[in-house]
Amino acid sequence: MIGSLSLSLALLGAMFAQAPSNDYVNPELLVEPAALRLGDFVVLDARPREQYLAGHVPGARWIDAGEWAKGFDQGQDVAGWQQRIGALGLTTSDKLVIYDDNQTKDAARMWWILRYLDVADVRLLNGGWKGWQAAKREIETAPAPEPKATEPELRPIADRLATKEGLLHSLETGDLQIIDTRSDAEFCGDDALKNKRAGAIPGAKHLEWVDLLNADTGRFREASELSQLFAKSGIDLQRPAATHCQSGGRASVMVFGMELMGAKHVSNYYRSWQEWGNADDTPIVKGEKQE
Repeated sequence: MIGSLSLSLALLGAMFAQAPSNDYVNPELLVEPAALRLGDFVVLDARPREQYLAGHVPGARWIDAGEWAKGFDQGQDVAGWQQRIGALGLTTSDKLVIYDDNQTKDAARMWWILRYLDVADVRLLNGGWKGWQAAKREIETAPAPEPKATEPELRPIADRLATKEGLLHSLETGDLQIIDTRSDAEFCGDDALKNKRAGAIPGAKHLEWVDLLNADTGRFREASELSQLFAKSGIDLQRPAATHCQSGGRASVMVFGMELMGAKHVSNYYRSWQEWGNADDTPIVKGEKQE
């Protein structure tokens, strides 16, 4: 009897040891749809307006993700951002949750912009709109009431934004890990998109942004899976890093995923390949696809 019990406990222990771990270093960055208490957060919907009007999280305020994406550039227009964020009735002390229906790409960009502007508590809804529906949570169609405009005190955090000049300097000093979050075709130079030149930044590590997500659910992968992905790509979460893509959105997903797993010094080269691939003073190589 004791032998059988010991064997059962050993088997149970082995099962738990092999079970996927969800022990993110910073789990507070993600909010589970089933656990979201609406009164505790201001919820922002980053989907297209027509999707928002067809149904959204109760009380969610619509955010124009496309306008925000184009309007950021280098984040120099602080007054303009005070107006944008203030029009949503937000302050830097609000607790925010953002979601989209675009594999988190738009929501992560909004998350990154707000964090760059020193809005302290910004989180993503795990799985986005698909996750909300899967949790069978309540859906509202009436737009949220127009909020009272605010005048948030924004203080850009320079270390969260990488620049071309900073990356060129890093190529000489080696003080930054450069992480390319684009597709294999872009990284290897097979797809130039609309850029003059195609390829990769010399020495850049490659991990496509979408690999951080479960393809079926849109949720971030388990902590153990993320750790393996970063390790396989040669990404050291303890070292300073700069991520990039074509225009800052996919790179924002990577920043979020790395911070979720404990990275503390990750910047976003927001101008990304649309600047690097069209400049005359930037070195470019053909990236090699990782097997």
